[in-house]
Amino acid sequence: MEHGYGGIITIIIAVIAILYVISIYNRLVALRNRFKNAFAQIDVQLKRRYDLIPNLVETAKKFMQHERETMEAVIKARNTAISANQAAAGNPADEGAMKKLLAAEGALSGTLGRLFALSENYPDIKSSATMTQLMEELSSTENKIAFSRQAYNDAVMQFNTAIESFPDLLIAKPFGFGHAELWEVSAPAEREAVKVSF
Repeated sequence: MEHGYGGIITIIIAVIAILYVISIYNRLVALRNRFKNAFAQIDVQLKRRYDLIPNLVETAKKFMQHERETMEAVIKARNTAISANQAAAGNPADEGAMKKLLAAEGALSGTLGRLFALSENYPDIKSSATMTQLMEELSSTENKIAFSRQAYNDAVMQFNTAIESFPDLLIAKPFGFGHAELWEVSAPAEREAVKVSF
């Protein structure tokens, strides 16, 4: 009879262990989905930003005809950022794609900053209702992007902490839960929000 209890106890322990592994796995899936959803919120705002930029450039061209090189640089940086964003949106856990997106966004912010600095030399642009409206929309979008980045980084931090903590790491590695990349900027100039006010 003692062998029967020993077998039952072993089965109960095995069932408890399996349920524990399942609960850890499900928690890691939930955390991964949370940071992917947070990235989707950034993606929405970035697309809005990308859509505003051509209108901004077209409006600025009317006033800043001698700044063609800057206008082309902004559009080129925008197109590079769109491509990098599409790759990262497909898998925000891909470290390489995220690094390319961060670099592309930094370049775009830099070219936009140059455009806005040059616009200071053109007084007529400041009185344009269309340009003012576009700048307000871009400013609002930049604020939303900053908020979304913070939410994304918070979700990534929770996920990375979970996959690096014991006993979750015992489940994370075999099931392919890899480290997620934080949205960080490397250059000090990129840390400042794009200045879009006149």
